[in-house]
Amino acid sequence: MTGRVVSIDVQDQSASIENDLIPGVMDPMAMIYKVRPEGILTQLKPGDSISAVLVFAEPDDDNARSDTWLEDVKVTGHPAVSPAAAANALHMPAPGEDIPDFTFTDQGGKRISIRQYRGKVLLVTFIYTRCPFPDFCPRMSSNFAEIYKQLGDNPALASARLLSISFDPEHDTPKVLRDYGFSVAHTHAPALFDKWEFAAPKAADLPKIADFFALTVKPEGGLITHNLSTAVIGPDGKIVKWYHGSDWQVSDLIKDATAATSSP
Repeated sequence: MTGRVVSIDVQDQSASIENDLIPGVMDPMAMIYKVRPEGILTQLKPGDSISAVLVFAEPDDDNARSDTWLEDVKVTGHPAVSPAAAANALHMPAPGEDIPDFTFTDQGGKRISIRQYRGKVLLVTFIYTRCPFPDFCPRMSSNFAEIYKQLGDNPALASARLLSISFDPEHDTPKVLRDYGFSVAHTHAPALFDKWEFAAPKAADLPKIADFFALTVKPEGGLITHNLSTAVIGPDGKIVKWYHGSDWQVSDLIKDATAATSSP
């Protein structure tokens, strides 16, 4: 495969890559890839053009997950922009950072805002309902569905809330979001939305929301090329933890939310 480096996470041994078309395998899109061997990441910079071998490892049994990574990574070109410009191109949410009071329309057609969740721990992730790739939006929604089930069993999380934000406001209307919510939560109980809401911003507000949460969104051929962004927001409206990609586990967010709830 070939593509361009968007960002690098040395600690996670991964990189966000905007890959070109891989005929018969994958359309152009931005994804988080593990990179092997470990040392290769120190040779990459945002904006570099690369070639690499994309490896798919099938699970050994029904209970294991498939694995994907890049190897034999080679830099084929450097960015035309300066390293300083590339470094400033993407805002990364940092612990302790205040969340702007973004507003959305929820699955019931009601206007909601980030500020109304003050006093509660808020878990936020970004999806669009038509996403066809299992490791992207469907995985985020499946993980949130598991967290939703655990909210009622964990007294420390009684006040925690989930918010799935669509970056496809033209298609993801309140009705579409409501139906999607029932589908991914495997329930048709309206009480679902008391703890887990689905919402979309105005199209005009999407760029600044995407910029704050390091979300890349690029409509392409009827689909949307995008990365993944998930955040834990404390009762004070500040970032507790931010995750890019899909490698976080349900237990990670449960642990973060529990710690945020018990913090003074």
